[in-house]
Amino acid sequence: MVEKNIVSDVVDDTSPNSNVIIENNRVVGFHYRLCEVDANGTKGKWFEESKNKGLLYYLHGYHNVVIGLERALEGKKIGDRVEITLEPGDAYGERDPAAVLRVPLKKLQMAYGMKRPKIGGLVRVRSSDGWRNGIVLKPGKFNADVDFNHPLSGRVLHYEVEVELIREASEEEIAQGRPLIPNDAVRSEQR
Repeated sequence: MVEKNIVSDVVDDTSPNSNVIIENNRVVGFHYRLCEVDANGTKGKWFEESKNKGLLYYLHGYHNVVIGLERALEGKKIGDRVEITLEPGDAYGERDPAAVLRVPLKKLQMAYGMKRPKIGGLVRVRSSDGWRNGIVLKPGKFNADVDFNHPLSGRVLHYEVEVELIREASEEEIAQGRPLIPNDAVRSEQR
């Protein structure tokens, strides 16, 4: 087996004094916290964060994160902190009423151990574009109403982000349009 070390082939300057900035074809690693903002502009409780879970990595310029966050991080350096509130159009999009569909039960792939769909249950359906994930809104005897919108669509979201890593992307990362994580490197070695 030929060893292939993808990550060490690129320059990794994680020094806070670095002049490296976030721009296209750079892998960025950051910590974040996320909450919803209500109609009055009041922030809710933090419902998602990366601290103690590891950095979130993305390849800048390839829309691996929501577009509004990617734009806000453009030009930032390691150690920079960003707070941004995003309208649905800059995050996960507006809710699309046409994405709520009545689906025959025989077309649903349910989560392991789930025999019948339940309200709030996760399901998958094969479409011409591949698998689509959805949330059951109303189960019936023969069909279920399933919402295929992203769960955060239609919501105003507030992010707090701290940039921890910026490095040049490898040729393979650019070709794939996403950063390679260590498991990707192992899979690549086994090909």
